[in-house]
Amino acid sequence: MAVPQIIAIDGPAGSGKSTLGRMLADHFGYLYFDTGVMYRAVTLAALQRQVPIEDESAVTSLAEQVQIDVRVASIEDGRSSDVWLDGIDVTWEIRRLEVEAQVSIVSAYPGVRRALTGKQRNIGLRGRVVMVGRDIGTVVLPEADLKAFLDASVEERARRRHDELHLRGQDVKYGETLEAMRQRDRIDSTRKFAPLVPSMDAVILNTDGMSIEQAFEKLKKLMEGNLAG
Repeated sequence: MAVPQIIAIDGPAGSGKSTLGRMLADHFGYLYFDTGVMYRAVTLAALQRQVPIEDESAVTSLAEQVQIDVRVASIEDGRSSDVWLDGIDVTWEIRRLEVEAQVSIVSAYPGVRRALTGKQRNIGLRGRVVMVGRDIGTVVLPEADLKAFLDASVEERARRRHDELHLRGQDVKYGETLEAMRQRDRIDSTRKFAPLVPSMDAVILNTDGMSIEQAFEKLKKLMEGNLAG
């Protein structure tokens, strides 16, 4: 079997797909591409240009117009990749709290998702990429060589996110994090366009009770199994 050039990792928020996808990309020397950065870039563009986030038509038009690229990290400052918006490096700008607060709304717009799917495909088809998101194996890159769907209970995912936010210095209650996670799950799984569902040919990995290292070893063996045919 040929070396897998395109790896798709899907799963709900907090399932560990971002951390594990980055580890896998680093291990094999591939581009780590979390498609969520594109939705963040559109959200940032809307805020910068004072496009109302609630105006679905205007935000969709903006998503169609902006140029977004994701490349291998060029600076060792903790970034997992470079994110460029209309020729400007916005890797850290898209992590601002005001972007975080609005990106779920933007990512639920069908027109935005359609516009970004094409941009994501163009990058993914370059090969040597680990692409992470919620509809990679089903919509963005159904021809991916290797597909994995990571999952975990909502309580476990909320605990992970709660711990992550505390490490960032944000004072949030676990109950609030849990409810936000449940709400995000409802949005992701019930949206009409590209709902969160595993691809028919994806390997499903439940990470409940697993450490990051244990889950990574399972993914690495899956990748190496593909390499060995």
